[in-house]
Amino acid sequence: MPGLAVEDFVCKVGDEEALETARSSIEFAQWAASQVRDLRKLEFQVADKGVSRVLVELHNNGLFAAGLTVVGTLCYMAWLNELGAKAVAARTQDIDLARRRNLKLAARLPFLETVQATRLKFFAIPGMPSHAPSTSVKLPGREGLRVDVLAPGEALGTVVPIPELAWHAQTIPHFDYLLHEPREAAILAGGHCVPVSLPQPERFVWHKLYSSASRQSFPEKAEKDLMQAITLAAILTEQQDEILADSLQDAPSSMTAIVKKRLPAIRRALSGQPQVLEQFELALG
Repeated sequence: MPGLAVEDFVCKVGDEEALETARSSIEFAQWAASQVRDLRKLEFQVADKGVSRVLVELHNNGLFAAGLTVVGTLCYMAWLNELGAKAVAARTQDIDLARRRNLKLAARLPFLETVQATRLKFFAIPGMPSHAPSTSVKLPGREGLRVDVLAPGEALGTVVPIPELAWHAQTIPHFDYLLHEPREAAILAGGHCVPVSLPQPERFVWHKLYSSASRQSFPEKAEKDLMQAITLAAILTEQQDEILADSLQDAPSSMTAIVKKRLPAIRRALSGQPQVLEQFELALG
């Protein structure tokens, strides 16, 4: 469980250099944790300790540097922080990870073993149908933290192999658009500030709107996607005019056609923010 005390070997007796290195690492970790606590008080978005342990393990193994990207609500939380914006605190029990192409790893890095190295009791969720390979891991309990691995694909939910992770991923349409040229950023979680890779925020807006329009059978998730998209769009419009329309030019026409279905909902949600609505009208009109 997060916060579980463990003992690790640091050095032999008399190895002062290694001991000083360990002490410095502990002092830095304590300083970083205090900074994150202060940022939380300032209403920055901070994920919980379980999320931090997974992200730290992935970072330490070089997976974000190799091309793994954080998507979903954690991405939204991180961009709020990066853009210096306040919003209602987001919460998620999911870590959504995606890769656009083969990760640049020197050797295969089994995904299940990597997340289990956190000392959290992750188990592989059985695939659907039962003979399908797993694409997700989870902690015990109904509300246990879940980690999903995703990849681009024409159909939703097709299972594809990720050989370099000895794992599989579920495909999401138009993820190739979302994951184009991701950016370096950081996620605050637990007592850590973890360097990660995130999709470009404007592409995140458009793909969230696409997801919202595609999730009409799940109205709560569709509404969540819509609100994340327009919140981030409002921030981007205030800081960088016309960036939304520019970024949609690279989207496939099939994706844009579905996004346009959300224009009435966008108009209702942004009735009091004409400047932001103008950007959507310009892009989708």
